[in-house]
Amino acid sequence: MKAKPGNMTDLQRQLGLRFANHELLRQAFTHSSYVNEQRLKSTTDNERLEFLGDAVLELTISEYLYHLYSHWSEGALTKFRASIVCEASLVQFAERLQFGKYVLLGRGEEMSGGRTRPALLADVFEAFIGALFLDSGLNQVRAFLKQHVFPHIPEASDLPVQDYKTQLQEKVQHGGGGAPEYRIVEEKGPAHDREFVAEVWLNGSQLGTGSGRSKKEAEQRAAAQALQTWQS
Repeated sequence: MKAKPGNMTDLQRQLGLRFANHELLRQAFTHSSYVNEQRLKSTTDNERLEFLGDAVLELTISEYLYHLYSHWSEGALTKFRASIVCEASLVQFAERLQFGKYVLLGRGEEMSGGRTRPALLADVFEAFIGALFLDSGLNQVRAFLKQHVFPHIPEASDLPVQDYKTQLQEKVQHGGGGAPEYRIVEEKGPAHDREFVAEVWLNGSQLGTGSGRSKKEAEQRAAAQALQTWQS
């Protein structure tokens, strides 16, 4: 049976969790467009929970890496943590857990594809972590991450040494090609929550596309997709 937006019973069953405060969980999946459109004064969107969840993730991921890589320097740990809590990674975690199915959206956001929008999914994941922390405490957050996030964090040896754009440039040069060209093909969302879509082209062929909250992030994700295509 297809999950309905806002069906927190199905979501909890899927995750094997039981929230004491069901409204807190529902808030984590309530987008501001839903609140604005419905004009529900008693309903709060997930932006404050997103703020809290971001901090909780920083702490728990830092703790995890601190113990796992005891010989690493502060700089190395910081870079690794940044690769885990960035939008691209959070989107993957949210997609793996099918969080997009449960988000409450306004009609306009729904029609524009908001349910699969990377920035929205990353925010929902952070908001969920914030709600879980408030409802059950840090140990429950650790248990959730241990089950659903930590197993999907790449080993240090698998991490790219350089950024994706640099890696793609080196591959192109090694193959005797030209220079990759990046194009920002779309900008959407309000000024405070902008999303950019980038494409990377080489010799008249599109190699990859990606989106992000900045032009640089969108280009990096486009380069990452191009590398996957190149290697497949």
